[in-house]
Amino acid sequence: MACILAIDDEQAILSALARVLKRDGHDVVCAVESARVPDMDLARFDLILCDVMMPELDGFDLVRRIRPCFDGPIIFLTAKVAEEDAVVGYGLGADDYVRKPFGAAELRAKVDAHLRREQRERTHTLLLGSVRVNLGTKEIAVGDTPVPLTPTEYEICEVLARRRGQVLSREQIREAALGWDSDADAAAISMHVSRARKKLGHAGADPIATVWGMGYKWQL
Repeated sequence: MACILAIDDEQAILSALARVLKRDGHDVVCAVESARVPDMDLARFDLILCDVMMPELDGFDLVRRIRPCFDGPIIFLTAKVAEEDAVVGYGLGADDYVRKPFGAAELRAKVDAHLRREQRERTHTLLLGSVRVNLGTKEIAVGDTPVPLTPTEYEICEVLARRRGQVLSREQIREAALGWDSDADAAAISMHVSRARKKLGHAGADPIATVWGMGYKWQL
């Protein structure tokens, strides 16, 4: 399931988008006023659907503003099919187009394809199951629940999350999270990991696994 932001000045189109995408279990947030989108917390979204022709702030100008602070796929919804329009859109950072009027099957297929193959490096947020790591604010949330980590606990979680699936020794975690000159020993790293796991557990997630004799890994 993904969290998708749909932007269009026509409420009927937004309702149709939400209805179609919710069939696949996606959470759809609708925005009818494009001028307010740059002030939203875009880190919470996995994908953005954006109309091109809007009265307040058109899709091209909107994507120009938000692309620097949004890592995920952006798909334009447009009735404009000229090649030069597509070139402009891709140049601004869009990933694809869906032409209006769109069919439900095409929309669902394109959204699912982009979500499935999205592998660009995250510079703003990591989305790992129910856990969201905000790299800009250095905060972690499980769903809508913020996890009150200390700075050291956060850094350790970020290191593990960025290398999810990899087993990292306590020494590797110490150097990556605290720096090579840190005087923290293996016992201190284990303590920080234990405390972070407990806090994540209280919020409803258990992403850090112990690999006995080796270290820890992020398993989501």
